[in-house]
Amino acid sequence: MDTAALTALRQEIAGEVVLPGDDSYERLRNVFVHPGSPDVVVRCRDTADVRTALRFARDAGLTVSVRSGGHSNAGFSTDEGGLVLDLSLIDGVEIVDPARNVVRIGTGARWGRVAAALAGHGLAISSGDTSTVGVGGLLLGGGIGWMVRRDGLALDNVVGAEVVTADGRVLRASADDNPDLFWAIRGGGGNFGVVTTFDVVARPDSGVHFGAVTYPAEDAVAVVRNWSRAMRTAPDEVTSTVALYPGFGDAPPPVIITVCYAGDDPAAAAAAVDPLLRLGEPIENTIRPMPYAGVLEDPSDLPPGWIPRVKSAFAPVCGDEFVETLITGARTFDTLFVELRSLGGAVGRVPRDATAFAHRANEVLLTTVLLGAVEDTRPQEPAFQAFWATLAEHTEGAYSNFLSQVDEDDVAAVYPPETLARLSGVKTVYDPGNVFSRNPNVTPVREPISATS
Repeated sequence: MDTAALTALRQEIAGEVVLPGDDSYERLRNVFVHPGSPDVVVRCRDTADVRTALRFARDAGLTVSVRSGGHSNAGFSTDEGGLVLDLSLIDGVEIVDPARNVVRIGTGARWGRVAAALAGHGLAISSGDTSTVGVGGLLLGGGIGWMVRRDGLALDNVVGAEVVTADGRVLRASADDNPDLFWAIRGGGGNFGVVTTFDVVARPDSGVHFGAVTYPAEDAVAVVRNWSRAMRTAPDEVTSTVALYPGFGDAPPPVIITVCYAGDDPAAAAAAVDPLLRLGEPIENTIRPMPYAGVLEDPSDLPPGWIPRVKSAFAPVCGDEFVETLITGARTFDTLFVELRSLGGAVGRVPRDATAFAHRANEVLLTTVLLGAVEDTRPQEPAFQAFWATLAEHTEGAYSNFLSQVDEDDVAAVYPPETLARLSGVKTVYDPGNVFSRNPNVTPVREPISATS
């Protein structure tokens, strides 16, 4: 890279420019479970830094990777060569409209910090389920949190955003300002620019009833079938997941049903949760009242070298045949984690075409995680694909935030044809050169027109 240009970049950036060999490079080059070797990491403090870094990348011909929390399962938050826009310093949390509970959140903030900050104001935003995930990546893809059935996806509560486009413009995106861009960033990922701040409507937080109910492994099929039936009639205040952990060669562990009731009324919570306590003969029940911020946990550290193989899909109906096929197939792997997340409620009441997240009419989200290092998971890939083939008749689509490999077929699964066509049109307007390609990539409709043509 041009030394003079790098010197000028360092002088202009309010944040930090990190190069290989710098003290902080080793800490910043890798993310979550993915190693990287970028040519330069720019830690942006504000919108001006983002614009400057994008201009530098364009002039130097560098690929751009955008990082908020760094939890991209596909490793899009870093790369080999190129420039990483690290937005973790843009992490403010500010109530900008107290009457409507609108909160302006920096894209690099972590959800645990956001929850803690809002708790002091008696507010909460249903985000994800861990504390260290970044705001930007989650909101751009979806956000299927612990109050999703009552409050909708996290992105359903976004009412505005500031976006820096590939050519350096700073745009407001909302229902009134650049509405096509506003539609696209709610589910279309980082394809259209760098979102620096989000305006999100928070909800009054009276606390939740949260915990897990454990059932014996041998009852897994019956328990999950009963769980599916119970969730069809559950009130919107109840969100729940099923977790089937791997046994790593030993007997399969118990079935874990995690439950969140959004509300502080003990009697209402008990009545709503009771059907989930009678799915079989429970071994343990840890459900108890707590503040919403208390449900966001730190993710466990994985062993060094592990890069999980993550795949997801939606099930329109979590029926008996689907459940049996899923559990029977999952038990043939020693290191496969399986999770079902309940949907419905507020998620399904948003029109399919209201946002770029189109997978509204589904009962559950299925996620599977094949654990281990690449040398462990790669030999299992044929069996993993065959297992997923048995589920094909029961599932559709994919959730962009829960994919570790993203090819054209995966992009087509994330975005149904009509959604993808509309996104491609928006991409052509705001990023015709596909500068923002490190994501489940939507390509422009046409090649950009040169200034001399």
